[in-house]
Amino acid sequence: MTTRAGQAAQTATGRGEPRPTAPQRARDLLRSGFGLIGPRHPRHSLPVEQLDALTLPIGDDGVVIGVDADGRPAVLGLNRPTPYDVVLIGGLWTAQVIALRAAATGARVAVETGRPQAWMQMVHAMGGGQNGLAVYEVGRVPPQGTSAGTPVLVVRDCGMRPPRGRVVSGPWQAVLTLLPYLSPVAPRLLRQARLVGVQRISPDEATELGRTMALPRAEMDALPGLSDGLTLWCTDRDRQYVLTQPTDAEIGLLGMPRRMD
Repeated sequence: MTTRAGQAAQTATGRGEPRPTAPQRARDLLRSGFGLIGPRHPRHSLPVEQLDALTLPIGDDGVVIGVDADGRPAVLGLNRPTPYDVVLIGGLWTAQVIALRAAATGARVAVETGRPQAWMQMVHAMGGGQNGLAVYEVGRVPPQGTSAGTPVLVVRDCGMRPPRGRVVSGPWQAVLTLLPYLSPVAPRLLRQARLVGVQRISPDEATELGRTMALPRAEMDALPGLSDGLTLWCTDRDRQYVLTQPTDAEIGLLGMPRRMD
């Protein structure tokens, strides 16, 4: 006697054979080259009353430049599809840490500098310029050929009065300009910057910078007393203190945090 289930199976297959089971179909797919059997895990469940306690470690991607006042990682997103200009009024040490960490994330770093000897130790440590960092004389940075797969950070270490650069920010190419102190060209650079970092400066510089950037009085008063490695990062809307803490490898290569070079 043929049951209704058996008749249905015969009708579905078109033959008098039962329908193949799921494992049989998977084996047939494997033999034909289509599909792989992945791991099988039980489902995870969470009571509704505990849903608000669920947090995921997801945030901006980029270069971890230190920790904020609450000890959380502070991330600088340098690799962007739009032009991005950063000005750092501070020390060479911080600029080099950012360059080193940017290269570690897969970006190519092009350094335009009038003191190439200050960068040679980094170049040698990274394989002689073959592994993401190259140093050029001022005004000699060639086109970098950037793309989403090969983002570039251009570091302009050109002193108090950096000339207008031949290579400017663009899609997937950020430019970080290092100023050791507040200079006459600073207002122009600050106006075009999307992000400004300020380390320890003199009281007179703090007053002038406060007027230029419309900083609150408390921020102006704090700038002359900032410790080594501490930077006030400012955008049009936000301000955040970030402490850059070097790894053991960075200490061995660059030394301890310092404002003066």
